[in-house]
Amino acid sequence: MKLLTDLFSTDYGLMSISGIIFMLGMGVFFYRFFTKKMDEDAKKAAR
Repeated sequence: MKLLTDLFSTDYGLMSISGIIFMLGMGVFFYRFFTKKMDEDAKKAAR
């Protein structure tokens, strides 16, 4: 329980949470971006 208290109440805990959330969001963004570009490229190549 001390772990969760430190994670949500200290400055380094909050920065860790924000860093993790940022990296997960970036991963989702890049996954969607690259799959969209690959699909567009496949459609162009099929012509």
